[in-house]
Amino acid sequence: MLETTLGQLCQLKLNGMASALQTQLDQPGTYEGLAFAERLQLLVDHEDLARNQRKQDRLTRAAQFKLKAYAKDIDYRPTRGLQQSQMASLLMCDWLKKAQNLLLTGPCGTGKTYIACALGHQACLKGFSVRYYRLSRLILALTQAKADGSYSKLLKAIASLDVLIIDDWGLEPLNDATRNDLMEIMDDRYEQSATVIISQLPTDQWYQAIGDNTLADAILDRLMHNAHRINLQGESMRKKMNSLTQVEHLE
Repeated sequence: MLETTLGQLCQLKLNGMASALQTQLDQPGTYEGLAFAERLQLLVDHEDLARNQRKQDRLTRAAQFKLKAYAKDIDYRPTRGLQQSQMASLLMCDWLKKAQNLLLTGPCGTGKTYIACALGHQACLKGFSVRYYRLSRLILALTQAKADGSYSKLLKAIASLDVLIIDDWGLEPLNDATRNDLMEIMDDRYEQSATVIISQLPTDQWYQAIGDNTLADAILDRLMHNAHRINLQGESMRKKMNSLTQVEHLE
């Protein structure tokens, strides 16, 4: 009978419960003394835990982060200008529930992308949908969508994301089509969901980088309203890591 039950649990895709039941069967001395309700609750708890883990894994894969970044590994050395209190607040993810934005700026190599990906990963752990794009790849995806007729579908998919991360903002000049695309995206997401912008340019140069006065006003108004800001400082962390690696090889 128990073998039949295990098979039925697997057929019903209750793999967490099946695994927990198998554990109870393999360790009778541990579980025989428990009441039926207690043993059933253990099965349900295990299924719930397994489903949450699968959801977190699915959300993390779908995010397509550039880096495997984790909150516990963030470097808070004073020269970076990164405030632990601000990061602790952001990692709680309340800003996502409030549909607020985050603007991450600083010189090349200071760890902006790592911090954004760490915050994105934390959001996945809390059940939020996230997607990382370099701006050039986002523009390419939008251009291809226009060509194959899936433009509206892509815009809806982007609008439905709890967190949209756009990296390399302001590196390349924008054309009219791209400015209009960004306006569509920001308008859809305004006060509905969170957007993270990563840029080497300080925010006071974004207006000029967008290029069109009217659209720049509209896009930046939606981005900067109620936005959190992190301005990283210091030398390139990549250069420091390369120097350390070279020293280790010499030793």
